[in-house]
Amino acid sequence: MSSLFEPYALRSLTIPNRVWMPPMCQYSAAPEGAGAGAPNDWHFAHYAARAAGGTGLIIVEATAVSAEGRISPYDLGIWNDTQAQAFRRTTDFLKGQGTVPGIQLAHAGRKASTDRPWKGGAPVGPDAHGWRPVAPSPVPFDEGHPVPSELSAEEIRTVVGQFADAARRALDAGFEVAEIHGAHGYLIGEFLSPHSNRRTDEYGGSYENRTRFALEVVDAVRAVWPDDKPLFFRISATDWLAESGWTADDTVRFATELKEHGIDLLDVSTGGNAAGVRIPVGPGYQVPFAARVKAETELPVAAVGLITDVEQAEKILANGEADAVLLGRELLRDPSWARRAARELGADVHVPDQYHRSV
Repeated sequence: MSSLFEPYALRSLTIPNRVWMPPMCQYSAAPEGAGAGAPNDWHFAHYAARAAGGTGLIIVEATAVSAEGRISPYDLGIWNDTQAQAFRRTTDFLKGQGTVPGIQLAHAGRKASTDRPWKGGAPVGPDAHGWRPVAPSPVPFDEGHPVPSELSAEEIRTVVGQFADAARRALDAGFEVAEIHGAHGYLIGEFLSPHSNRRTDEYGGSYENRTRFALEVVDAVRAVWPDDKPLFFRISATDWLAESGWTADDTVRFATELKEHGIDLLDVSTGGNAAGVRIPVGPGYQVPFAARVKAETELPVAAVGLITDVEQAEKILANGEADAVLLGRELLRDPSWARRAARELGADVHVPDQYHRSV
């Protein structure tokens, strides 16, 4: 049997294959008004196409737990019930295609309030639907970025509650998997790394203090997320800053703690917390970080990062380097990648009745 098309069980959920779609922001929601942050026709068509293409799990893009937690004013949100109910159309369709619907719960921290990438991605102010970002410390992400407002201990507790509230709404919206976004230099990742966390209270300084906020979020979400449903955590395994940032050693140590707190799978990425860092990008360049977590801990992992080729993806799983692969840009290029991969490997995958002529 093909490793890519072997079902995968987590808690009571069985995902039909190991071809998964990672969160990829579409920057296509309304920035204000009654429909602010809610999914629309673009989001439905985008995710529906990948489900019809045979993708086993689709994790909906970074969805903000609060308005100021959006990366851009055009991001999805799930801080109110109107937004949650608007997701129902998508989650129902995905389930109808045999695809498991997941959602990434996120807060952008100091990297919030930026324009859409195709508009340059620069910080935006109130005249362009923007706001002042918040962070663990008043340290801007890069030159030209505003100094974020340092979160007080009380404000930190508020954000923890926002993650829990978002998880409740995600359940009501029909999602089967929730993922906490702790990667790419957004708020949780900012707390983890000494590069961005300069606090001197119980949330800064030592490794134990820097991981405190992340574990509080995990505990709060796990408390409201059903025991029979999986909870993921996305992490940047390294800041690519040698010893001055979050490291691969930290990730391995943290993975064990995440499992103890109820995380079922670690979605392993890298980078994003420091501007101007040189990253050795190449095919599968992040896979070794996932492989190390899998080899040294008992926490299942998913690998991501320039995984494009069917043989490459199959080999990652067959070699035991990861439990699943997340294909980002490749699924943007080819919504039916899973169906094509199944044909190449002689495996079975869901095909909509309307597409049987393509088999």
